[in-house]
Amino acid sequence: MTETFFDLDKNPRALRVCKKPVAVEVEFAAADGVCKTLEGEVQYNAGDALLTGSHGEHWPVRRDLFGSTYEPIPPTRVGQNGRYRKLPAVAHALRLTEFFDIPASWQRETLHGRPGDWLLRYADGSFGIVQDEIFRETYAPAGDETRWPPA
Repeated sequence: MTETFFDLDKNPRALRVCKKPVAVEVEFAAADGVCKTLEGEVQYNAGDALLTGSHGEHWPVRRDLFGSTYEPIPPTRVGQNGRYRKLPAVAHALRLTEFFDIPASWQRETLHGRPGDWLLRYADGSFGIVQDEIFRETYAPAGDETRWPPA
């Protein structure tokens, strides 16, 4: 893989996208543990947010990162378990054409992508992998992105 592959803001195949304000269920972890995501197992610490998406998929988000990137949906209040939505932020997304592994950004585990999945590079420089069906339901083109819907 080339350096441009990972530097998605310079990769000509990457799309500029923004997460739709889709509601997710959030529970704050009472103790350290392991979350079984669609892309592999990821450790989390007590206090981290454990999110559940519209397809029943799960993923953890570090507590400090969660607080700066998600907002509660009333009647949920900040820091309570309940429904939240991601705040708008531009990310870059690249559709994978082969099997691909990448270290989870703030954990030691590896996320596993398959052909057709999307590699995302978020505004904070972290990476994620999202299955195609979930990507299409939860992301939209950002700004002047004209290559939508993606092939």
